[in-house]
Amino acid sequence: METQQETWQNMTGKIFQKPIETLVEEAIIREQNLGYQLKVCIGSDSHVYGHEIQYATAIVFVRKGKGAFTFIRKQKESQKISIKERMLNEVNKSVEIAYRIFEILEKYNVEMEVHADINTDPDFKSNIALKDAMGYILGMGYVFKAKPYAFASSNCADMMV
Repeated sequence: METQQETWQNMTGKIFQKPIETLVEEAIIREQNLGYQLKVCIGSDSHVYGHEIQYATAIVFVRKGKGAFTFIRKQKESQKISIKERMLNEVNKSVEIAYRIFEILEKYNVEMEVHADINTDPDFKSNIALKDAMGYILGMGYVFKAKPYAFASSNCADMMV
């Protein structure tokens, strides 16, 4: 549960003043009325800058065969944590949003995936969190994607951190 006011923006930096649940429902209604079939992919990424960790969570609306658009939330935390804990924090931020919008997506029959910015190759540091992240996301009943298929986290959120 967050106590601070949440701010969502698009990839160009336009700030939205509505709760994410409202933004998601309005976007689905608008896009479906235009005839688009949608899929939503949620992912988070983070970068460490000194003693600060900056996170970005992306909700990507894929218009099947017709492009996509994104809502982004940025957050900062001041703490020193392990790579595994940071990867799991990213996953937790994505799952939190997935949980909040799941009923809306179900209501409008929109598919959802949760993307983790975790490498499936054991030679990469992030791989240490793969099993835990996969278990968490699948255990919540969501579709799980990791690198190289996790574009919501690896590309969209990564661009905004």
